[in-house]
Amino acid sequence: MKARLKYLGLFFIIILTTFLMMKVVFMLYNASGHDFSIGDIFAVLYHGLPLDLSTTSYLTGVPLLFCFLSLWLGDKWPRLATKSYCYFIAPLLAVILVADTVLYKFWQFKLDATIFNYIDDPKNALASVSPWFILLGVLAIAALAALMLFVFKFLVFRRELRSESRKNKFQFPNSYLQFLALLLIGGIMFLLVRGGVGRSTMNVGHVYYSQNQFLNHSAVNPVFSLISSSFKVQDFENLYNFYDTGSCDSIFAQLHYNTFSVDSDTLLTTTRPDILLIIMEGCGSVFMEPQNYGIAKSQGRNITPNLWRLADEGIYFSRCYANSFRTDRGLVCTLSGYPAFPDISVMKLAEKARTLPSIARTLADNGYSTEFLYGGDINFTNTKAYLLSTGYQQARGYETFPASVRHSHSWGVQDHIVLDTLYNIVAKSQSHKDAESRSRGIAKFVSCLTLSSHEDWQVPYNRIKNDQIANAMAYLDDCIGKLVARLKASPAWSNLLLIILPDHSISYPDGITEANPERNRIPIIWTGGAVRGPHRIETLCNQTDLAATLLGQLGMPHSDFSFSRDVLSSTYTYPCAVHTFGGGVTFINSTGYIVKELAVENEKLAVKDQESLLRKAKAYLQKTMQDFAKR
Repeated sequence: MKARLKYLGLFFIIILTTFLMMKVVFMLYNASGHDFSIGDIFAVLYHGLPLDLSTTSYLTGVPLLFCFLSLWLGDKWPRLATKSYCYFIAPLLAVILVADTVLYKFWQFKLDATIFNYIDDPKNALASVSPWFILLGVLAIAALAALMLFVFKFLVFRRELRSESRKNKFQFPNSYLQFLALLLIGGIMFLLVRGGVGRSTMNVGHVYYSQNQFLNHSAVNPVFSLISSSFKVQDFENLYNFYDTGSCDSIFAQLHYNTFSVDSDTLLTTTRPDILLIIMEGCGSVFMEPQNYGIAKSQGRNITPNLWRLADEGIYFSRCYANSFRTDRGLVCTLSGYPAFPDISVMKLAEKARTLPSIARTLADNGYSTEFLYGGDINFTNTKAYLLSTGYQQARGYETFPASVRHSHSWGVQDHIVLDTLYNIVAKSQSHKDAESRSRGIAKFVSCLTLSSHEDWQVPYNRIKNDQIANAMAYLDDCIGKLVARLKASPAWSNLLLIILPDHSISYPDGITEANPERNRIPIIWTGGAVRGPHRIETLCNQTDLAATLLGQLGMPHSDFSFSRDVLSSTYTYPCAVHTFGGGVTFINSTGYIVKELAVENEKLAVKDQESLLRKAKAYLQKTMQDFAKR
């Protein structure tokens, strides 16, 4: 009996100690941009302990089962199964804990089911980091797994699980007493897993305790986060069910979403321009207006002078917010005018993604040829399938380019090479096919996703010293400036509408987080010969509104874009914006904003009007998820 209790206790302590140790490692590794003290480390360990105990109890359930079986089967088989379990759990935990530690720097949220959207293509998922980074990560995983196995071998494997009786029979009184003792231990572990006897069960929000989100995230157990989010993410019917149907509809109606374009301000000289859409990797408003983000005012417009010049010459939407935080989500928001969700990549769910409306499909139905160009692997995160299923007639990736340049950047082909090819597509010489297309009045819709301004920020450019990120954005700006100069000198410019916007923004400068909605503000610029003249639009809007706004200008129907609004229409009466991130949502209107971690059930709201904003944010998520679940 004593041997079994020692075995369970040691296993429990080893797992729990590993979680506590890795919390400290997590905080120290991600310390840049996050101020905390030694006292905060102890606070994180204390407040995160309930989730660690819950997860440890969950993992100890298997060894407990083996102890029960040893009462009937003797010790030999359960002992062998226990060793096998330890050899399985040690490397698995090492992978999860190390991945959570290193990915937080890039994602700014804890490891959850989002990882499964990218794990099926590890080559591209790791493209933004150096081989040394990958090697060190693998070594860290191996070291942690080896350490755990060493401790298991020294403390656990040496413990013999011997019954009081040498017989394999279940005997009274001793075996029954052992059974009851193990049953009592199982009950205690069940309560730890559940989080007590109250109505609320254990969830990530139990460990949130600070206004500093980094401290809250540090307290979260990544194994619990991964497991709990994996169970939830596919249950679309019941996801984001905050209100009964009538209440949800009533609150959502206050947002005045509609699909009408009435008395829209006409910004174009034609309703059938050739359209070039450039989606910039990660280039948020911070790189156009760095002085508004605490960056030296002297930099001013120096990071992106070409984008500023195009904004001054054309139409500049200055108060737009990205709907999400990743490229796969941002593409769907931009091209389909469809909302993003906190923990779901719509693009990865091919059967649902193909049902979405899209700018490309609507334009194709109205006589446009459609093409998408990307310098990376266009199959990553199901991108090509999504594009081709939603109206693009061609979708080309790095295979379009010579082998010698396909890996000029960690993600694929550098932007100056891609935009050279883009120029040839938009303004290429008078080929037989183009002459035939023009004779039939076919206009072009060409889209391009850039990639050089993605980590690891390695670009053939060195204008901004000592800041790789700003320099990468400056390189992107330079490439766009040169492309526009060439287009202006070509016949294509006179009938061209060039639209430029990013897929999402990034955490720059160091320290800015999702708690600040300005992190996600993005520029949208319309320019080209088809633009009537300079115009600055300061109306609050979302990235998803591009679809309805553009189609409204072209006089094309867009009733299937249920969550995209024509910002230039008289029907746009309630300006607001929604942004989602891992586990949370941001809602912004003219009165203020709220940033909500959905796992925190009883968060105190500091401002009176935030309760109203929270209701609208939740109703928006519920309504959009209802639409998604039916697709």
